[in-house]
Amino acid sequence: MGDHGGVEGAATARGGDRRRRLDPDQRRVQLLGAGVAALADVPLHDLTIDEVARRAEVSRGLVFHYFGSRAGMHHALVVAARDGMLRATEPTADLPAAARLRDTLERTVAFVRGHRGTFYSLVRGVSSGDSEVRAAIDEARAVQAARVLAVAVELGGRDTALLRMAVRAWIGLAEEALVEAARDRTVDDVALAGFLTRSALAVAEAAEPDEAEAQTSIAPPRSAR
Repeated sequence: MGDHGGVEGAATARGGDRRRRLDPDQRRVQLLGAGVAALADVPLHDLTIDEVARRAEVSRGLVFHYFGSRAGMHHALVVAARDGMLRATEPTADLPAAARLRDTLERTVAFVRGHRGTFYSLVRGVSSGDSEVRAAIDEARAVQAARVLAVAVELGGRDTALLRMAVRAWIGLAEEALVEAARDRTVDDVALAGFLTRSALAVAEAAEPDEAEAQTSIAPPRSAR
């Protein structure tokens, strides 16, 4: 998950590149790059327009011009970081289901290791009072849940309301494990990816009813007998 689609690259451009005249799209990418890079050491809720302007070596007014407000800037940064994370962890379509899940989660772990602050802002940004920021983060969770659900169904699971609920619950577990692992490097990447893979598959399996539950679910109501 190490790609922000050119956003972070803009943040590391040479000073001369920052000061030259850019077209609006290039300038927006540059400002987003500076903001996403800042998330490495400044939590989203503490990130100010002044700080992004300082890092981008532009005026405060220029940042306001592109984002309108601090809340608008936060939303744009979350969307940029979210999209970069999802691109970097896009499943490899030609892999078998279980291997595809493992590959995706290995790249997820790598992304978190390399972009701890960005990931923390994504998963903790849901506590933001901004509904647009929360919606952007929820969209990322929905994509990640759909990826796990697709694997579970491909491996023979039934696409039920219970399975979908179980997968959404697993997303919360995975986020917490990734945040903790980013703080504590004693858990190596291979072990963490293995845990996440096994736990996802176990949760999906647990969502399948056992024989007694299956019989109960298909038995007619007593009044219909």
